[in-house]
Amino acid sequence: MRVIVHGGAGGVPDEPEPRQAVLDEAAAAGAATTDPLDAVESAVGVLEASPRFNAGVGGAVQSDGVVRTDAGVMTSDREIGAACSMPGVESAVSVARVVLAETPHIFVSGGHAVELAAEFGIETGVDLLTDEKRERYEAEDPPGGGPREHLDWLASRFGSGDDRAGGREKDAAPDHDTVGAVASDGESFAAATSTGGRSFALAGRVGDVPQVGSGFFCTEAGGASATGAGEDIARVTLSRRAVDLLADGYDADTAADRAIREFDDLTGSGAGVIVCGDDTVGSAFNTDGMQTSARVE
Repeated sequence: MRVIVHGGAGGVPDEPEPRQAVLDEAAAAGAATTDPLDAVESAVGVLEASPRFNAGVGGAVQSDGVVRTDAGVMTSDREIGAACSMPGVESAVSVARVVLAETPHIFVSGGHAVELAAEFGIETGVDLLTDEKRERYEAEDPPGGGPREHLDWLASRFGSGDDRAGGREKDAAPDHDTVGAVASDGESFAAATSTGGRSFALAGRVGDVPQVGSGFFCTEAGGASATGAGEDIARVTLSRRAVDLLADGYDADTAADRAIREFDDLTGSGAGVIVCGDDTVGSAFNTDGMQTSARVE
């Protein structure tokens, strides 16, 4: 099994070594499986369980103080599952797989996705809010009232490519730490991405991660998983572009690099992408950092 994972594109983390250790553990967990879909679910599940990333536990807090998780998975035969806006669900990638395997649909959202998770034995009601995220949210004078008041509040706190709360510099916010994995057994591919979204987004906001072609994409040419400024990633369907470049004959590193260069030219925002092709894996980003790990077994 060939696996590559990422821990999000953004600023350079304060403690890169412990984060890298978790990424290495995730890649090893994926490589130890015998099926690409098992591989990406296992790898992303390790990252969702770690508060060092913006997925599962420790996810970003929306304007109403709630962490809501999103995820998507896809295989090279174009089977798809996605789920979004799930409070209290750490294993978002497993819910996305349930949608793929157990329903005739490709996307389930909100409370209904949480009910689906519970029906298939995925834990719900998990406290995803870490002390650090709670303190950061409370320090920003949280809004009350309705959506208009929330929009006024987030206008100076939610940016395109960077979160501006607390005077953070561009790309320094931790909320780009979406996680993802792409895997191949030499015959087929799978891709998965999972996130807690972006801090200070409007309650109920859904970014690129669970959108097919944006946060994740997979065909017989290979797979990709993206991370970064979600609205702009969705505008250019970054993951699909990377896979299209694989189909055009580029190797994984070149496909990733060209996709990010095009993204930068079109949007000026920050993002990263990992790619798995027929023979190689690759990655590229235009932010200050993006940690990855690759494993072959």
